[in-house]
Amino acid sequence: MLRPWAVQWITAVLVCRAVAQYSSDQCSWRGSGLSHESHRRDVEQVYLRCSQGSLEWLYPTGAIIVNLRPNIEPSSGHMSGLHVCIKPHPYSQGSHVYLEHAGDLRLLLADEDQAAVHCFSLAEGALFVEAIPQTDISRRITAFQYELVSSQGPGAHMYPSLHHGSVACKPCSDEEILMAVCTSDFAGSGVFRSVASGTNEHSPVVVTLSRLFRQKSGLFAWGGARGRSWSGRVNVPKQCGVHPGGDEYLLTGSVHFSEAWLGCAPRYKDFLELYISAQKAGTNPCQIDVN
Repeated sequence: MLRPWAVQWITAVLVCRAVAQYSSDQCSWRGSGLSHESHRRDVEQVYLRCSQGSLEWLYPTGAIIVNLRPNIEPSSGHMSGLHVCIKPHPYSQGSHVYLEHAGDLRLLLADEDQAAVHCFSLAEGALFVEAIPQTDISRRITAFQYELVSSQGPGAHMYPSLHHGSVACKPCSDEEILMAVCTSDFAGSGVFRSVASGTNEHSPVVVTLSRLFRQKSGLFAWGGARGRSWSGRVNVPKQCGVHPGGDEYLLTGSVHFSEAWLGCAPRYKDFLELYISAQKAGTNPCQIDVN
């Protein structure tokens, strides 16, 4: 059931379809409420077509609808299980963020809730960003980053923002492990060094890698010729506790908002047996130097 004010907003959308604006690179959008200060009931359409980007709305007034339309063929199968995760900037304020689908609005992110990452299925609809009426909008900026995240990839069950606290700390299957070492944002072998303080949902774990098969965005720093290793931090869900020291593990995972999240992580000796066996059978999805 829509509230009266929501009906007015949705009606305004139909009236203002011609007001659509596109970001210059179709990945990020930056706009100002001052451009339609005299039309506070206007609803502006924004279209973003990339796998990641950002939105920055200066001096928010009225409302905008953010349509996330990635350049993926619906028939390709990649749309299934695709989620959108948004992370507000610490300075973001001045708006509520809703999910809008078929005229219904569901609160996703309140103005005062600017700390956590929030995820939703791409099929659930568009983002309806409503400015909170203010007498002074000069210091109000609504800003967040967004990413498209698959809930079906290897290790995706370990990313807590997709599962609202119900992370399944289960081992990956043999197929998932082989796929993870080839397709994850990072993959290497190493040990857990120490656990740092984190949030109620996850803990940052310091890791040292003796092998680095692949990485994205320079997550792990090379220790130099003497160190012969890479070091960095990986986020691990609280309920999937790790034990520093001891065995060497294959460490794979994903990068979300410039932070590494652990995915499939079997003991390295077990992975090595699996990889060599798959290599002999000719079923390895990729080739890596495991020595």
